[in-house]
Amino acid sequence: MDYIRLATLELVADELNSKNLNGAVAELGVYKGKFARYINQYFPDRQLYLFDTFEGFSNSDIKTEQKHNFSTGSQDFSNTSIQEVLNRMPLPQKCVIKKGFFPETAEGLDENFVFVSIDADLFDPIYNGLKYFYPRLSKGGLIFIHDYNNDQYKGSKQAVTKFCSENNISILPLPDSAGTAIIIK
Repeated sequence: MDYIRLATLELVADELNSKNLNGAVAELGVYKGKFARYINQYFPDRQLYLFDTFEGFSNSDIKTEQKHNFSTGSQDFSNTSIQEVLNRMPLPQKCVIKKGFFPETAEGLDENFVFVSIDADLFDPIYNGLKYFYPRLSKGGLIFIHDYNNDQYKGSKQAVTKFCSENNISILPLPDSAGTAIIIK
């Protein structure tokens, strides 16, 4: 696990929890739940929504990546399961699994958020995640976008840049191994 990203999450969680902001926490792009485990641990009193296909990338998202030369989209993230993820959680009873393609998996969800991790790797799900979560983010809440400076997933930076430009939002880049970007509302 990336020390800088994890240490930043712990500090952010302490700050957000001390402010008593209302809202749940979420991760879009869970894979095996290694980062979600710490979200669950550091926000023990909050519902954690876990959005993932648990089957890998969608073909339409891969086509966007290849069309714009963002990435090959060939990475295989299908070797996971809901049970594997839940087994990793310190508080699995606080987890809500949202299996399927985002943003369809968020339909009908009436929730505000104080913290969101977006680690979906590809342009379309990252951009759609920002469009969905930012308006539902509590004032003072944060979104982490993983792979912002990762040359293997150039769509991540493009999605953040497009969304932030459209909404006049600034980011704070982290010098972690994949270059996480942070948005603060």
